[in-house]
Amino acid sequence: MHDATAATPVSGASAPPTAALADAALRLGVDARLAPVAIRALAPCPPLGGRARPVTHLGSVDVLLETIDDAAPGDVLVIDNGGRLDEACIGDLMVLEAERAGLAAVVVWGLHRDTAQLREIGLPVFSLGACPYGPRRVPPAGRRMPTAFLDGIAVTEADHVFADDDGVLVVASDRVDDVVELARQIQRTETAQADQMREGTSLRRQLDFAGYRERQASDPELTLRRHLQEHGGAIEV
Repeated sequence: MHDATAATPVSGASAPPTAALADAALRLGVDARLAPVAIRALAPCPPLGGRARPVTHLGSVDVLLETIDDAAPGDVLVIDNGGRLDEACIGDLMVLEAERAGLAAVVVWGLHRDTAQLREIGLPVFSLGACPYGPRRVPPAGRRMPTAFLDGIAVTEADHVFADDDGVLVVASDRVDDVVELARQIQRTETAQADQMREGTSLRRQLDFAGYRERQASDPELTLRRHLQEHGGAIEV
């Protein structure tokens, strides 16, 4: 059953881009775990994020249905199928079920199938690719394992997952607010810089790059970041 009381600071397209989140996490010293870069979006999608709903796939859809049943709208279903390349562990029916339940996305350490139908459903799916075969195992009955490993990257229900066309990041939920707030600041700064460039002010001029080069000639250890900080300039580059 859904946990209607579980609040998330981000949901769907309200999330900042993963690039801004990665920069924010690095600046804050927060461990934003990068999922394997081989996990790619099935179709282009805007940045999204939500609480992780991880599950280890055992060869049957029952554990996936149980995970969806326990999820809340806005959660991200994360499926660990061991990175197998000989079977798909989700298809159109499971993704449609997740979409109908209000989940924000599905991330799979493994393969999907029914690609054309998944595109029609429209729920963002991130996986290693497609395969026509479904699960090849007949597992014993059992309760789901509420954990997932994306090639060694652990995902638990104490995490949030962020994803877009650049990849997938996993952040501990107790640090999400700080990371998201700073990421949005970074995004605003970079957007303003890009707007000025389109209006004719080059990035070099915005950053006083000529002044930086002049100062560095006499101080080889001067970094561009320190130059900008000392002059109160933007440091998103």
